[in-house]
Amino acid sequence: MTTDEKRGAGTAAVVDRLFVRNRMSVVGLAIAIAAFGNIVFLYIVGRASSSPSPYIGLLTYIVLPVCLSIGLGVILLGAWRERKRRLRQRPGSPPLPRIDLNEPSQRRSIALVATCGLAFTVLSLAGSYRSYEFTESRQFCGELCHNVMRPESVTHDKYSHARVGCTECHVGAGANWYVRSKLSGLRQVYKTVSGTYPRPIETPVANLRPAPETCEQCHWPKQFWGSRLKVINHFSSDEKNTPRQVRLLMKVGGGEPSVGVAGNIHWAMNIGNAVTYRSDSKRQTIPYVRSQEISSGRVTEYFLRGVDAAKAAALQARKMDCVDCHNRPTHVYMPPERSVDEALASRRIDPSLPFAKAQALEALSARYTTNAEAMGAISSKLQAFYRNKFPEVAIAHGDAIRKMVQETQNIFNESMFPSMNVDWKTHPNNIGHLSSLGCFRCHDGDHVSKDGKVISKDCNICHSFVRESDNSPSAGSESVKFKHPIDIGDLSSANCVDCHSAS
Repeated sequence: MTTDEKRGAGTAAVVDRLFVRNRMSVVGLAIAIAAFGNIVFLYIVGRASSSPSPYIGLLTYIVLPVCLSIGLGVILLGAWRERKRRLRQRPGSPPLPRIDLNEPSQRRSIALVATCGLAFTVLSLAGSYRSYEFTESRQFCGELCHNVMRPESVTHDKYSHARVGCTECHVGAGANWYVRSKLSGLRQVYKTVSGTYPRPIETPVANLRPAPETCEQCHWPKQFWGSRLKVINHFSSDEKNTPRQVRLLMKVGGGEPSVGVAGNIHWAMNIGNAVTYRSDSKRQTIPYVRSQEISSGRVTEYFLRGVDAAKAAALQARKMDCVDCHNRPTHVYMPPERSVDEALASRRIDPSLPFAKAQALEALSARYTTNAEAMGAISSKLQAFYRNKFPEVAIAHGDAIRKMVQETQNIFNESMFPSMNVDWKTHPNNIGHLSSLGCFRCHDGDHVSKDGKVISKDCNICHSFVRESDNSPSAGSESVKFKHPIDIGDLSSANCVDCHSAS
């Protein structure tokens, strides 16, 4: 018998003693080898691609490792069953394999098993970390569940937090919130698979981590101070798309007294004052506000006029933080009027086209049941309008009209999602007060304390309309009174949302 034959016989004997020479273990071995081979292949494909599909990550780091584990489990189960079978056939046989390190064949086999075990452990640790990393990625959160999370994924990629991962806001750091989010995710996965998820996704998120543990890890409230100039471009819905510019001096305020005057917009951000309120489940109707000065401890309670105090007390209380105003920090569903204004200002829609704003808004305001229907209708409506009403323009500016059609379709795709019953009116944005109540949920002049204090509706608390002064660098700007482009009478008793919500 040659040396190689002896080694082969010794290895076969060890395999036989480990009870893995049976059909079930062979099947498990085949499953494990196939899964491992696919993991290696898909890992290489994923690394070679600049933008790999999220399904590659799902298969590589979640599905196939589970299959590999199942295959190894089947091997062990087959060995256990084989051991039981041998004990029944030969009652006197040893219950466990005999290992004798004096035999070279056993030493080689044990060394091989130990090496494979160590390699598997290292790969498992690396794979587990990659699995964790993948489940924290935007691709996992936003792209795998196509229809469910498409509105959130699209708006996330378009606005200011596009480079911030989903979990940095929705989970944050620490094992406790990670475990809680994954347990909650199991319920969400079930609803997605079973098709029982709500349309639209319900907001606000009830179990969202407090803003001081997420937002304030990047944004530093104590350093908020001063004022910021904000320029807003508007276009009229007339033939010439007449432009109009509004300049607001936003009084950011807040912060510690050492860096600026504490007050204005960020007065209620819990540095100098602790604000608690009670509201409906959507946090849009707020009948009760409680303010406490941290330095003196003085408490002031405000009740909405006409609301029974006992009913207000029965509502759930919430301590105010960043997301009570910045409730759409990245998932912004822009009102069509604002989107069209921005497109006109940036010349993505040619403002020289007659009635460009009016026609784009009309096309966007219609009701559509699918995206495909919307794309076709928007194109046909806009093309037909210029072909029938302004044939000379249609001939001379055909490219501009086609570009307008494409931009209007883009606006629809970025703010309206028929399959999820989501559009710009579904989730109110509480920053400002143009297309939703926003600030006026509390600052409406109707929240009054027992001693007669009122939460003011004065616009100048948060911003002022400005006109540039002379050319002197120190002249700054002066405040002017806001004048609506159309005379609608006394504005003090009206809210912007009364007309601009389009609901």
